Order: sequence, then C-alpha cells, then structure tokens
Amino acid sequence: ALFLTFILPFAGAWAQDYSDGNGYTTINTPVRTADPDKVEVVEIFWFGCPHCYSLEPYTQAWKKQLPSDVDFKYMPAVFGRNWLAHAKAFHVAKLLGIEEKIHSDLFNAIHQDHKRLNNEDDLAEFFTQYGVSEDEFRKQFNSFAVNSRLSQVDAKIRGYGARGVPGLIVNGRYLVTAATAGGNNNIYSVVDYLIEKERQAK
Repeated sequence: ALFLTFILPFAGAWAQDYSDGNGYTTINTPVRTADPDKVEVVEIFWFGCPHCYSLEPYTQAWKKQLPSDVDFKYMPAVFGRNWLAHAKAFHVAKLLGIEEKIHSDLFNAIHQDHKRLNNEDDLAEFFTQYGVSEDEFRKQFNSFAVNSRLSQVDAKIRGYGARGVPGLIVNGRYLVTAATAGGNNNIYSVVDYLIEKERQAK
C-alpha cells in the first residue's frame, strides 16, 4: 500500500506530459473564440459518425462538471454530401431551443435504432417528437439563418485545419483527436490539460 501511494502521484505526472504532437496538435493560426474571458472547447462532429457516437458518453459525463470559465459547444462538420442534412438539423434544433433535448436522442436513433434520418423528410418527422410541426421544421431547415450558420461553421472548421471527426478544439489553438490522445477515453484528460494551460496563459 505504501508503494502504491508513493508511485501514484508520479503516474499522474507522466499521464499529463502532453506536448504538440503528443496528445494534441497546435493550430497554425489561432481562431478567434466567442468570449475571450472564457476557455472555449468546441467538439466537431457528425451525427452519422460511429466514432462521434462512441465519444458522446464521455462528452456528456465531462459536460456535467463543466467549470464556469469554460464554454463548450458542438459544431457539426460537413465533410461529405450526406452530412449536410444532419448539420442543418443541428442548427434547426439550436434555433428552436431544443438542442439539449435532441442531441443524444438523434445519435441513438441513428446508431442504436438504425434509422436513416439522412434527409429532410425523415428529420422533419423525427422533430415532431419534440413538439415541432413538420411545416415549422421545413421552414427553418431551408432558412437563411440556417444557411448562414452553415457558412460560419464551415469557415471556422477550415480555420481549425480539422480534416475529420470527432475533433476537440481548445480555445481556437489546439486540436485533440482520438488518434493524438490515444483513444476516446483519454481525449478529455488532454482537453483538461489544455484548459489549464490556457488558464495559466491568461
């Protein structure tokens, strides 16, 4: 027991020994964040991605203990033609104030219940479970507001230099993926390390 108490602190130190290329990669040109007083964490994802789905329980657990100086947001990527409908659905949910309710449910419907949900008709029907009429969904789905958000997000993701999903962006400066972190189970320990690094730099 004495031996264990002696080595544990050092094991923690080794685990936290991250650097550019080991745990994360540094973004060449930092991307401006929404609130300079907070440390921003952005998860780039696609609802159809099995890796994003398997990361979701880790994200939900991590979000429950979110410190007040950390701002977390999801950002849907469009790296393929069939990703567009899901990205638009995310922005519709956000505009209608039901993103929190719908996010995990949409992942589960696609990956657990094997529903396709990859076009406007299927998604309109899915949204009716949350009190959104099909007409209202379609109006938002094809709105200027949604298309404008798609363009803004696309520009940000290009700025991050992200090429795949899932990816975590810490304060517009660092990109963390399962590959750089050594698996989904370690992504948020790298994110926490970078949050602390950014806190100390303020």
